[in-house]
Amino acid sequence: MEVIFADHQNKADIGSSIATKWYDADGVDMIVDMPFSSVALAVQDIARQRHKIAMFSGPGSSDLTGKNCSPYGFHWTFDTVALARGTGSAVVKSGGDTWFFLTSDYAFGHALAKDTMAVVKANGGKVLGEAVHPVNNPDFSSFLVQAQASGAKVIGLANGATDTTNSIKQAHEFGLTQSGVKLAGLLVFITDVHSLGLEVAQGLLLTDSFYWDQNDATRAFAKRYAARMNGRMPAMSQAGVYSAVNHYLKAVAAAGTLDGTAVADKIRALPVNDFMSNNFKVRRDGRVLRDFYLFQVKSPAESKGPWDYYKLVRRIPAEEAVRPESEGGCYLVK
Repeated sequence: MEVIFADHQNKADIGSSIATKWYDADGVDMIVDMPFSSVALAVQDIARQRHKIAMFSGPGSSDLTGKNCSPYGFHWTFDTVALARGTGSAVVKSGGDTWFFLTSDYAFGHALAKDTMAVVKANGGKVLGEAVHPVNNPDFSSFLVQAQASGAKVIGLANGATDTTNSIKQAHEFGLTQSGVKLAGLLVFITDVHSLGLEVAQGLLLTDSFYWDQNDATRAFAKRYAARMNGRMPAMSQAGVYSAVNHYLKAVAAAGTLDGTAVADKIRALPVNDFMSNNFKVRRDGRVLRDFYLFQVKSPAESKGPWDYYKLVRRIPAEEAVRPESEGGCYLVK
């Protein structure tokens, strides 16, 4: 077995070129991870045309198992619908019924905002406004002023990576969180919380499909991961890559071949069992029916040490978190 990797620089054209070369010239049978939804959607098309496997842990667009689904594509870890249903509904039900969105101007950001707005409205909340910002935006002051002026109780962060951490930091510096405005992080990784520090991130509500300190199995995996990563704990995207590769290898063994169609059939037929998956099903549209968890970030006083950052608010069963197969528009289920 050979593992190779490349940096797509968050650009769909570069990701497409890499995937095409890997599948056509380098004998690659499966591509995994693919953060950035535009890259993932492009690779999904390439893999479909070649009957090759693509397993997504890093991107969030629910279109991967919706209108852009594929017999060879599998969305493993999180998507915009699950994140929206987890955080959005919980915040509205706890009294955060008026929202203003900071939305990152790319496929994932718009999908996350759209899905969360639908959840907010379905639960009786109101959307008072939205500010769309560029990707990798260093200064959120004008957008935060708009959010504050709206009078919304909640600022929904439909962004990711440095845009999420920068907007949280600057909201804290502006005194928004201290004034009672809630921040709803719609895609927050534990590495983001580590970067922010608990003083800034405390109280933040977020939805995740994995936390390293959930049980003995997650702690054992995290210990192995941290030993290779200078003590850093895995986020759900990293855990999801391991889970996806593990399941792929089981499917190959069961199929007795590397043929994409045969392996894809086994990926769907076998239950997913590992440190973060308890007998989960892979649907026809390629979505893993996994549970999610609503967490709140601890205060510095509540934390017992490095990476002890989350307290569980509730488990969200897969049937509640994941979009029903009939609603996604995937041609495989019609």
